[in-house]
Amino acid sequence: MSLHEIYQQFINDIQHTTWWEYIAVVAGIASVWFSRAENILVYPVGLINTIIYVYISIKGSLLGEASVNFYYTVMSIVGWYMWLKTDTKHEIVLHITTSNKKEWLLQFVFFLFFYISIFLALTYFKNAFFGGVIPWADAFASATAFTGMWLMTKKKVESWYWWIATNIASIPLYFVKHYVFTSVYYVVLLVMAVFGLLEWAKKTRKSTDGTNINE
Repeated sequence: MSLHEIYQQFINDIQHTTWWEYIAVVAGIASVWFSRAENILVYPVGLINTIIYVYISIKGSLLGEASVNFYYTVMSIVGWYMWLKTDTKHEIVLHITTSNKKEWLLQFVFFLFFYISIFLALTYFKNAFFGGVIPWADAFASATAFTGMWLMTKKKVESWYWWIATNIASIPLYFVKHYVFTSVYYVVLLVMAVFGLLEWAKKTRKSTDGTNINE
C-alpha cells in the first residue's frame, strides 16, 4: 500500500467513524490519564470504553480484541475493588511496586499461555467463520493486553511495558480493519503509556527513598 493509498483510506475511514467509536476513544484516553495519576476513576470511565469496544471488535472480526475488552470489563470491576481496598486503619492497601524476577517469569508464562490459546482459537475461527481475522497479530495484541490489565490491577510498574506492546500492535491492526480513528487513538495511548511508565517508576523511586530514610 502506497502513502497515497494510506492517506486516502485514512480520510475515507475518518469520515465513516461512528459516534460510539468517538465516545469509546474519549473514555479510553481519559481512563489512561486517570491510571497515570493513580486515580480510581480509571475503572468506571474505562468501563465505558471497554463495553463499546466489545461491540466494535466483534463487528470488525477482531475476536481477540473483543475477548480482551470483555476481559477488561471484568478486570475493571476487580481492579476497582482492589484499588479501593483498605486496612483496619482505613488506609489504602495496594501501592505501586516493581516486579521481582519470579514475577517477571510469571508474567511471560501468563502472556505465552494466552497468546498460544488465542492464536489457536482465532486460527480455527478464521477457517470456520471469520475470514477477516489475523490470528498472529490479534493474538499478540490480545495477550499483551491481558497481561497489562492483570498487572494494572496489582499496581505493577511493568504493566506499562505490556501496554506499550499492546498499543504498538494495535495501531496497524485497527488501521487495516478500517477503524482509523481507533488506530490514531492507539498512537495517543502509546505516548501516554510511555509517560505512565515514567510516572509510576518515579513514584516507586520516591517510595523506596522514603523507606530508606525512615529506616
